[in-house]
Amino acid sequence: MYPNLFKIGPLTVHSYGLLLAIAFLLGMRIAVHYAKREKMDPSAITDLAVYIFLSALVGAKLLLIFVDFSYYKQDWSRLLSIYQVGGVYYGGFILAFVVSFWYIRKRKLNFWKTADSMVMGIAFGQIFGRLGCFFAGCCWGRPAPGFPLAVEFTRTEAAQQVGTPLHIPLHPTQLYEAVPMLLVFVVLAYSFNRRKFIGQQLCLYLLMYSVLRFNVEFFRGDPRGTIGFFSTSQVISMIAFIGALVIYFLRRNSKPVRAVA
Repeated sequence: MYPNLFKIGPLTVHSYGLLLAIAFLLGMRIAVHYAKREKMDPSAITDLAVYIFLSALVGAKLLLIFVDFSYYKQDWSRLLSIYQVGGVYYGGFILAFVVSFWYIRKRKLNFWKTADSMVMGIAFGQIFGRLGCFFAGCCWGRPAPGFPLAVEFTRTEAAQQVGTPLHIPLHPTQLYEAVPMLLVFVVLAYSFNRRKFIGQQLCLYLLMYSVLRFNVEFFRGDPRGTIGFFSTSQVISMIAFIGALVIYFLRRNSKPVRAVA
């Protein structure tokens, strides 16, 4: 775990920020690649990727503040520290979805083709985003003494920046999500040219990620807010899963369109 990679004069290069930048650049490149195969305007997809990235950062941090409001209410200066770390992914996804819907309507793009292309980049980018969480020490897991895959965080910077418990064996929940997301991307890439309908990739992504996130949440140990017996992200996962099923049943009989190889 290396939350701070190195310093250049007064500037500190944070591992999370670097991996987040890599996630954005690679995710955008992949989204543009698939958009070209759909004969879409690459510049429109590039612009949309920037809108998604910025709105996702804002949305993730807004939901972080919402689910842990009491923590920030005690000292509002703590808000300044969250610019170095991520927030709640679903908050970013929801706001990015709203902004994307607005942008797609404004540019008169095909919503389903755009969504299918964008989730390819989003899924791939999440791999590096969660690796960034691992290096930063955020989104840590529950204590797991004796568990062979448990990890111990030792850097005091992580404890100071995000409150990571130090010298305690924890479930590596960041990796529990990063590694399966590689499989999610492989499934999406394999099935892209085999779609039965436009919008299928969006459905597949929502179905797979919501199931993954729902289960990973059982091993998370960081404060994330709760709604009844479930964490906030688990409730959103259930809504996303149902939403994906609704989209599937509404879209499954639409005209199939093959991507251009």
